Amino acid sequence: MNIESFRIFCDVVYYQSFSRGAKANNISQSAATQSIHRLEKQLGAKLVDRSHRPFMLTPEGKICYQGFREILETYDGVVSRVQTNAIGDSGVIRVAAIYSVGLHDMSRSMREFMKRRPQQKIRLEFLHPEKVVQAVQASEVDMGVISYPTATPEINVTPLRAEEMVVVTPPDHPLARERELTIEKLSGLDFVAFDRDLPIRREVDKAFRQNGVRVNVVTEFDNIETIKQAIQVGIGVSILPLPTVEADVERDLLAAIPLVSPQLTRPIGVIYKRRKVFSASATEFIEALGGRLHSFPENETPETNGAE
Repeated sequence: MNIESFRIFCDVVYYQSFSRGAKANNISQSAATQSIHRLEKQLGAKLVDRSHRPFMLTPEGKICYQGFREILETYDGVVSRVQTNAIGDSGVIRVAAIYSVGLHDMSRSMREFMKRRPQQKIRLEFLHPEKVVQAVQASEVDMGVISYPTATPEINVTPLRAEEMVVVTPPDHPLARERELTIEKLSGLDFVAFDRDLPIRREVDKAFRQNGVRVNVVTEFDNIETIKQAIQVGIGVSILPLPTVEADVERDLLAAIPLVSPQLTRPIGVIYKRRKVFSASATEFIEALGGRLHSFPENETPETNGAE
């Protein structure tokens, strides 16, 4: 038995899939299956009941999953502390962010941070929300900045802020003259929506349902920039976070009208692996973004609202 076999077993269980657990460890599905077979042989107990779809853990498998996770968390914590101590603040801070947050906020925060720590290197990449989460889970980055962050047994969340959501229209749209709007005013209008698999789309759809509003969804996109372009050419209206359209409103490319009933917000947060030990520079960078690191008791995660 070794750390690698513990990790493979826990990932297979976490993803409820041999293939996804294997992919997380960069091995073949056959290798993941053989690794768990070896664990079962060494322990003298069946850990996985494959007669069900999806598979189920046996009572012994549940004991192992809990115990192996605790071992991995302790091991990863030790490794992280050793590496942090070895590199001090000279290492690279690796950050992944969703496009909308990155384009409208990260550059400002990075400028402020670099004034205080001009020697610190930061590697920033913009990814789709799902890819940001995957990069954090795979330890490809130190932290991710996403909307609607969700805490899991593997991921902690540090909230940053909640962004006001507004109705966005072309400047010459009849609604652009309104000082504020209720969601009922959008009933029957052509609407430019987010893709259905994004949390922001689910939140907006929920608000429509709760208020008995039906809009005509004419097109769907997975990012805010494309939605704004569609609004500019008159395809429809939308509901977007205010910080992402302020520059366009100032240039008279779009109009943003406050949504007063219901009042919607988009939560933004930093996600990182549980027991992640940050250097002083990385901690200061998170604070520059507007967050404050704090720890949670064992087996407890913070409450969150839930990615563009």
